[in-house]
This record gives sequence, C-alpha cells and structure tokens, in this order.
Amino acid sequence: MAMPSETEIARRYAQVRKAMAEASLSAVVVCGSEYTGFEGAVRYMCGFRILHRYAYAVLLESGEPCAVFPSEARYVGAHSEAWVKEKVFADHPGSWIRDYLLANGVKRVGVYGLNYIMPVRDWIALADSEIEVVDFDDQFDLARSVKSSEELVEVKDAISINEAGFWAVHEAYQPGKLSQADLLARAEAEFLRLGTGRQTMNMLLWGHHGAAEPEFRIPEHSHPVVDDDLLLFSLEIAGPGGYWSESARPMCRGRLTSDTQLLLEAYAEYFEAAEKSMKLGMTAHDVHRAVSKPFLERGFKLGHVTGHSIGTTMIEHPRIGEGVEVELAEGMVISMHPHAITADGKACMYMQDTWLVTADQGQRLSTIPPGIFDGSEERPVQKGIQ
Repeated sequence: MAMPSETEIARRYAQVRKAMAEASLSAVVVCGSEYTGFEGAVRYMCGFRILHRYAYAVLLESGEPCAVFPSEARYVGAHSEAWVKEKVFADHPGSWIRDYLLANGVKRVGVYGLNYIMPVRDWIALADSEIEVVDFDDQFDLARSVKSSEELVEVKDAISINEAGFWAVHEAYQPGKLSQADLLARAEAEFLRLGTGRQTMNMLLWGHHGAAEPEFRIPEHSHPVVDDDLLLFSLEIAGPGGYWSESARPMCRGRLTSDTQLLLEAYAEYFEAAEKSMKLGMTAHDVHRAVSKPFLERGFKLGHVTGHSIGTTMIEHPRIGEGVEVELAEGMVISMHPHAITADGKACMYMQDTWLVTADQGQRLSTIPPGIFDGSEERPVQKGIQ
C-alpha cells in the first residue's frame, strides 16, 4: 500500500487544524467504521485501513495524531500500516480518549462521525465529562474537499478501476444468457483484481419493458435478463489509495418506454448544465438548481440526492442540493447522480459520474460516454486528468 508523501500528510493536518481554530476547538476526534464508505476518514488521518469494527484518529493542536482501536480488534487489520507512532488498544476507546483529552487540557473537542459513526458507548464517555463535544462533520469534510495533485492521482486510479468494471459488465451483457447477479459478478471480479479489496458498494435499478423502477436493489440470480430489461448498475468503489469513485449507465437492448426516452432527453441537457455550472464560485445550491431544471421542466421529480463531495469517505460535505450555500472551490471532486423519477413514481433514470470543479467549468472525469448502451458499443481510449 502506497503511503502519502510527508508533504501531503502535513497539508492534511494543517487544513484540519485551520478548521479546528476557526471552530475554537483544541482537539478533533475522527471516527471511522467498517460500514461501507465510512472507513475513509481514519485512513485519511493516519493510514489505517479498517477491516472490522471501528477506529479513531485523535488530533491535538500540535504534534502527530494518535490512533485508537478497540482492544478486541488488536489482530483485526494491519495496524502497522498506520503511519502514526502512537497506537492505542483500549478496552473502552471512549474512556481512553476522554482521559487523553483531559490530560492534554482539552475543553472543547470536535467529533467527525458524531452523527453516523461513533458508537454510543464512546459518545457517552465523552458526553458525561466536562469536555464540550461538538459536531465537526461538515467542517472536517470541507477541510479535505479540495484535492491535492497527489490525491487526484488516486482519484484517477479509482475511476479507471470503476470503468474497468463497467466495461466487464458491458462485455458480458447478452440478454437471455446471464442474470443480473452474474453480470455484476464480472464487475466485482475486476474490482477485486485491481485492488479495491472490500471497498465496493454496488447495486442496481431495473425494470421490465424498457423502464427502470426507482428503488435501488440487490441484483437477482433468479433468471437471465431479457432484451427489454432496463438495467442501471450503480458501481461505487474505492481504489487502492482509498479514494471513492461512482459511475452508472443504463443498458437495454429492447424498446424503451416514452417516459424513459424523455428521461434520457433530460439527462442529455443535464450533462451540459453540469459542465457549465460546476465551476469556481458557484454554490452547491446553484449547481443543484441548474442540473435539476431539465427534469423539473418535463414534470419529473428528484429522488436520491443530486450529488455530493467524494473522497476517502464515500459521501462528504458539501451535498449538491437545495439550500446548500457552500461555494465550490477549484479542485473539489464531486459525484453527481440526479435520480429523476416520473410523476407517478413508477419509472426513473439514473446516471453517475465523478466530476472535478475547475475555475471555469466542471470536468467530467469518466471516459464512459453519456447515454444508454445496448452492448454493441466500443470501449473508448481512456483519458487522463488534466
């Protein structure tokens, strides 16, 4: 496993400490768990890859962070991968962290993962002390939202792996022969071969007669796909460097419904709107409004979140959505995936791409062309990130 450079590690700590100072904090506790997509903040801070259970990185105003693990997980995961010197195995991690913070004079601590990740027993240990505990989720995410050139290399690698999975499905797609699960297995084999390990979260939107239903599902083994099944594999993976990438394209060899055709028409306009709006100075709200317009004008509604920042954690702040007034900055990496649903709630369209925010436009990093696939298309030559 490649470790970030000393310069990159120092940059990360400096950015987090800047956010700490702005929030009047003297420490930050960063949580991670094996819940898919929620392990990456700990890896970002100390290099440890969570295999099972959970872990913490604790950063004070100066010095290296320490990594804290539950003692029952001493032999679960390669703890030597963590680049920090101090590694602690505690019977009760929350109590150990509380005592460590108190010993270092901490009065106010921010917690990343307070809403979704930190186990209740550890939160209780902190909350019952005289230390003020504050939610630090958004601030931490914004501190790491602009990716360095070193990080973008890892982003590019993840996108390449993701695309290899898509094209493996595309190559195997022959209606009447393989099931949904058989097709996804081709992608999963590529992902594992290329270094994702356990960091995949792949699912499917599908339906018969040229339209996909709006609920995400686990692929089925029961029968082969047929010509008019509309398949939307949502491929979400992290590469060996821990950075996540998301992609999705529809596949169908049969006749599409008029609603599906209208959804595809709106999606064509979405791609143009995303490229124009995802630039320096626009807010997440502005982008959401711009890319939603083609769908709303045609009477569709939006389901799943329009988009979000993405990095070593699958879903990071800012979310691309209504009322999110965070300004985009050059170097942010955003996963975009409007989930457009017909007014009657029976059909949908969903495409995913990983984008880079630049000074004057959004750069779609994927080389997979927009649109629907029937299995006859040729794989394009992959381009690098500029």
